[in-house]
Amino acid sequence: MAYRVERMEKVIERELANILFSSANNKLKFVSVTKVHLTNDLSIATVYYTVMGNAGEIESTKEDLENAKGYLRSLLAQKIDLRKTPELRFKYDESLAYGNHIEEILNNLKK
Repeated sequence: MAYRVERMEKVIERELANILFSSANNKLKFVSVTKVHLTNDLSIATVYYTVMGNAGEIESTKEDLENAKGYLRSLLAQKIDLRKTPELRFKYDESLAYGNHIEEILNNLKK
């Protein structure tokens, strides 16, 4: 069962990234899907994403993703073979920003 969940996470991650990249919404083209976490019953997919930009652009992208959630789910349903397409929940992945912050601190220490 765990193998199936992991496999579906990868499939959803890949397909959702393709859907976002080919999206009609110009803002969503710049969203990178970093990870997808599925519940064991495959009912909820937590999608971790990053987007380059300032805090305002990140917040705007968050709202755009929330508004497009149903549409993205329906497109995803056409691409993956599951009886019930999981509910999508979007979470901003702060690990990239955190890594950049640590790198900046280390660079400042070198000076």
